[in-house]
Formats: sequence, structure tokens, C-alpha cells
Amino acid sequence: MKQTAGRNALGEFAPMFAHLNDDVLFGEVWDQEAISTKTKCIVTIVALISQGITDSSLRYHLENARNNGVTRAEAAAIITHATMYSGWPKGWAAFNLAKEVWADEDEPAGEKNVRIADPSGLSKEFPKGVPNDAYAQYFVGNSWVAPLGDPQLGATNVTFEPGCRNNWHIHHKGGQVL
Repeated sequence: MKQTAGRNALGEFAPMFAHLNDDVLFGEVWDQEAISTKTKCIVTIVALISQGITDSSLRYHLENARNNGVTRAEAAAIITHATMYSGWPKGWAAFNLAKEVWADEDEPAGEKNVRIADPSGLSKEFPKGVPNDAYAQYFVGNSWVAPLGDPQLGATNVTFEPGCRNNWHIHHKGGQVL
């Protein structure tokens, strides 16, 4: 990675710092091959959030992460995870920047099918279905319904997005399939 921000901003004022920033941090450290650039981006985002650095530095590293393959869904999961260890206000601030960085991406289309594990350890696939508009008023978040088999049987697959909640419980992590 070739970086010149240190020299451009501080070259005459603090040449040693500019050298450490451009040649050591963004040169030698970022060029190490032991972990992928995408992983370095993720580690950097988490480190900045945990310190409460939610200014242009975090924005730069969010953009760098996006450019190195971090998806919007991954960014949301990374920030959520980091928030649990670093503090809620830091997470909110990070999400405000991340929403700007990924603003031009369409909403995720979602999966056509939902894979779940059964007790035997094998995965089974169920249809995700259509938005559960008929009962949307009872939920905060999204859910989908899909009939299973003969409609006269009344068996329906209901899929909840992670964080979807109603008056009884919340669906954590990967959502829930009932």
C-alpha cells in the first residue's frame, strides 16, 4: 500500500511522524502477508471503534474495508459485535459513518431460501417466502411467510430477520425459522 497522507499533511511539521505513518504503518505493517488486507481492515475498524475514534479516520478505514471486500452486511455485523465490547454510543457513531460509506448499495435482496440445521447435523432448506405484511404491525423488523406443502394443511414457514422482535421475544444472531 502506498500512502502519502502523512507527508502531505505533516511532512514539513513532523517529518518523522509522516515517515512512520506512510512508510511503516501503511507500508511495512499493511504489507505483511500473514493476514489478508480484508482482515487488517476489520481489525483496524474494531480498534478505532473501541477507542471511540469515529471521525474521518474511521470513515477512511470503512471505505478501505469496502474497497477490500467487506460487504455492508459484514460491516453491520462487525460494528454490532464491536459495540458489545466497546460501548453503545461508539457503535451508533460508527453506524452513522458506515451508512454513508455503503449508502449507494441497494438493500440486501435477501435469500430465496433459508438453511437451518436439524438435530442430525444436516442442513435443510426451507423457502423464505414473501414479506409477512399481514402481521407486520405486530413486529419490529421484517418477517417472511411461505406455505409448506398443501395449502389446506396450513403449514407455513415463517422466517425472522436478526433482531426482529414482537411482544414475546427477540430473534438474535441468524434469525429464526419456525
